[in-house]
Order: sequence, then C-alpha cells, then structure tokens
Amino acid sequence: MNQTVRTRPDGSDERLSAAYDTALLDLDGVVYAGGEAIEHAVESLEAAREGGMHLAYVTNNAARTPETVAGHLTELGIPAEPTDVITSAQAVARLIADQLPSGSRVLVIGAEGLRVALRERGLVPVESADDEPAAVAQGFGGMDMPWSRLAEASYAVARGVPWYASNTDLTIPSARGIAPGNGSAVQVVRIATGAEPQVAGKPLPPMHRETILRTGARRPLVVGDRLDTDIEGAHVGGVDSLLVLTGVTTAAQVIGARPEHRPTYVAEDLRGLLEGQPEVVGSADGFGCGGWTASVDGGALVLDGDGDRVDALRALCAAAWTVAGDGACALDAGKVLARLGW
Repeated sequence: MNQTVRTRPDGSDERLSAAYDTALLDLDGVVYAGGEAIEHAVESLEAAREGGMHLAYVTNNAARTPETVAGHLTELGIPAEPTDVITSAQAVARLIADQLPSGSRVLVIGAEGLRVALRERGLVPVESADDEPAAVAQGFGGMDMPWSRLAEASYAVARGVPWYASNTDLTIPSARGIAPGNGSAVQVVRIATGAEPQVAGKPLPPMHRETILRTGARRPLVVGDRLDTDIEGAHVGGVDSLLVLTGVTTAAQVIGARPEHRPTYVAEDLRGLLEGQPEVVGSADGFGCGGWTASVDGGALVLDGDGDRVDALRALCAAAWTVAGDGACALDAGKVLARLGW
C-alpha cells in the first residue's frame, strides 16, 4: 500500500493511455449518467482503445450482470465484452465463497447481478430469512426495490446470520440528480440490527483483488469520479488514479481532500486519458501549472494567471495539499473557484 502523502498532482509527459496498460474505469458518473453516455466519453474511450490501452469497467453497482452492462456499453458505442466488466457483486460473491462451503444458501437482498455472481461461485441464492441462509448478501436493488427486502435482511442479520454488502456508496448519480445508493440501504439494516457487514466493494481490498484477478493489469490506472471509493480504492491498492469531474466530486472537494482521497491526476472528463498532464512546479510560496500560479494568503487560496481551468485546479490542489499535509485542507477556495466557473 502506498503510504506517501501526496502534496500535488503528478505530471506525465506521455498521454495517460500510453503510460498505463489498463484503465480501470468506473461507470456511473464517468462513462455514463442515468444510462446516457457522458459527453466526450465514447470518442475518448475509442481513441484510448485504438492506441492499445485495455479498457476494463469496474463498478460498485451490483444490480446488473456483466452481460447487461457490456450490452449497454456496446449500445452507447463503446464495444465491450462481459469479461471487460468487474462488479462489486463478483467481489462480494468471492468474499463469501472464500468463507463458506460450496452450496451454501445466501439470502439475496438486491438484483439479478448479485444472484448471478453468487451462482458463479457455487452458492445458492434464496429469498427469505426463513430459508435457513448461511449468509446475507446485500447489493443495490434498483429504485423499485421494496422496503420488505430490507426487513427480510434485518430478520436474518438479527438472528446472527453473517452479513455481507457489495458496497456502501451512500449515493449514485442519475440523469435527474443524485439518488440514494446501496450504502443508504445498508444503513437501514445497520440501524435495525446494530450489526456491521463485511464489505467487498471499492475502496476495500476485495474489489481491488477481484479487478486484478480478472483483468491481469500490470500497470493499471484507476479512473473515477468519487474520492471515497475510486480514488481511495486506488490508494489502498497502491496504484495511480485519474479523477474526472463529470460525476459527484466537485472542484472544492478535490482541493480539500485528505491524503487517501488525493488523485494522481485530474481532468474535466475522459479526454484526460488522451493527454499528458502538465507538471506542477513550485514550493510553499507558490505553485505553477500551465499558465497559472496558486498560493496562500491570509487563510485563503489565491490564483494568478490564465489558461486551462483544470491546470488552475492542479495548482490550487498543490497549494492546498501542501498546507494541509496529512489532513484535510480548510482554506477558503470560494473566490478562486467562482472565477474558474466552479
């Protein structure tokens, strides 16, 4: 695990799609939102693939099967095979299978993607706490999952049945805005039972292990929109990361990030895969990137210069992260971000 405290985004003379052999791409908020492709995603991924980069799609959403996800991506103009898709359902199924005998019954609180992943590992999905399950597996069940399913999980967990969760993302991006994620449903069962689940998804090691086993990546680049799953997961796995600003994370949150949430690289969208990243240079007196210089004055971030606004953000991160050290930055960034349109 990488223990280094990152104090500035890295630079890269090569385009990222050439510097890394595999992109481990999150889906919601990175490739698509609400089922529709995010602007620039299709053409950027096509160019990266044609340049020799392997594309793997790594999602904490356990609802859909890899076949369904690959079909959706292909419909969007992003050719994909089921083997290109790694889900938290697969990670939690392996976690359970490592601890229980083949043929064990597992109470499923979720959608078809979770059932398929459990069967792949020789486990038997069941629907009721009265079916004598050896475990409870909880994953995102979609917007229409009935409240009774959470009650069913609570009955089993309260009886002492081991509880596993595919992931604990509190929210997910959608075409209409930010919606509750599986973590919100997990919290309901937690409140009802006082228990804690074993969690498989990003940012935890079972998901990183599942991803590496299935992709064979030698120099992977994690690409995501969430600091607390994608970027922290890369940190836990000791690999580099690219944060894109097309999902839930704001520029202000990047500036204020704790060390485990600081990405190696930052880009507006997936076009960042096709570019190098300008180096951030300087010291505590001021950090320069592109045509910008960022510094700290009187408890606030100060920005001078002109150019690409992401270069400005990289410079601001360097100034903020240096001041924060191994903590979160509390400097006022409101004025400079308003200037940049964030």
